Amino acid sequence: MSQTQTAPSEKSSAPGIVSRGGRTGDVTFKTITIAAAIFILVTLFFVAFFLTISSIPAFTADPADLIDGKPFIQWVIPLAIGTLIAAAIGLLLATPVAVGVALFISHLAPRRLSKPVGYVIDLLAAIPSVVYGAWGMTFFGPALVPLYTWLEANLGFIPIFSGPVSQAGRTLLTAGIVLAVMVLPIITSLCREIFIQTPNLHEEAALALGATKWDMIKMAVFPFARAGIVSAVMLGLGRALGETMAVAMVLSPGILTSNLLGVGNRTIPSEIALKYPEAFGDIRAELIAAGLVLFGITLIVNMTARWIVSRYSQYSGAN
Repeated sequence: MSQTQTAPSEKSSAPGIVSRGGRTGDVTFKTITIAAAIFILVTLFFVAFFLTISSIPAFTADPADLIDGKPFIQWVIPLAIGTLIAAAIGLLLATPVAVGVALFISHLAPRRLSKPVGYVIDLLAAIPSVVYGAWGMTFFGPALVPLYTWLEANLGFIPIFSGPVSQAGRTLLTAGIVLAVMVLPIITSLCREIFIQTPNLHEEAALALGATKWDMIKMAVFPFARAGIVSAVMLGLGRALGETMAVAMVLSPGILTSNLLGVGNRTIPSEIALKYPEAFGDIRAELIAAGLVLFGITLIVNMTARWIVSRYSQYSGAN
C-alpha cells in the first residue's frame, strides 16, 4: 500500500515542476518578444516623426529656394518614378534567375557542385555596393553600349529604346541590371532555404505517381514555397528601392525620360546621397522630404508583400 500511495505523489509532483518551469520560460520569452516588437514599432514611429517634422519647410518654402527651382511635388515625382523603374528592372531580371539557381542548388545539382555554387552566391551578397557601382560605371556600362546601339537601331519604335544612346552606358537600364546582380544573392539564398524545406513525402509521392522531376517541382515544391518566394522577392525589392551608392555612381543625372538607353533619370536614394552633404536650409528639408516619400513607398511595398504572403501562407499543393 505504501508503494501505491507514494507512486502517485511522485508522478503528480514531477509534472508540476516541469509545468512551472515551462510556464516561467514561456512568460519570459513572451515578454522579451513583446518588448522587441514594441521597440521596433517605437523606433519606426520616431523615424517617421523625424522625417515628417524635418520635411515641413520643404512644403512651405518658395520654389525658387528649392532644388531645380520647382515645387517639391514636381521635383520628387520624377525621382520616385525613376526609383520604381530601376527597382522593377532589377526584380524582373533577378527573380527568374534567382529561382532557377535556387532550384539547381536544392534539387538538380549534385552535392559536389551545389555547395560551391551556394558559397559563390553567398559571397556575392557580401560585396559592398560601392564595388558594384564602380564596376557598373567603368566596365559594365561601356560594355553594354553596342547592345544599346543595336536596340535603338532595331527596336527604336518602342519608346523605352528610342535613343539617343548614352555613349558612356550610364543609363537607367544599366542601373537596373546592376541592381539585379545585387539582389540576386538575397533572393537566391532565401529561395534555396525554402526549397530545401519542402517535405520529402510530398516530393516522393509525386515521383511515385510517375511525375518527372519538373512535374514534381511544379506540384510539390512551388506550391509549398509560394509564400516564401514572394517574401524573398519583396526583400530584394526593399534592397533595390533603398540602394544608394551603386545607382548614384552608375546614373548620369538628368531629367526623367521614357528612354532607358539615354542620359537622364534619377532615383531618390542617389539624389539624397549626391546632394545631402552640401545641403542646408530648405534644400536639406527637401531632401529629407524625399526620404519621407521613399519611406512611404517602402512601407506600402512591405504591407502589400505581407498581404500577399498571408493569402498564400497555407500550403495547398498536396494536402
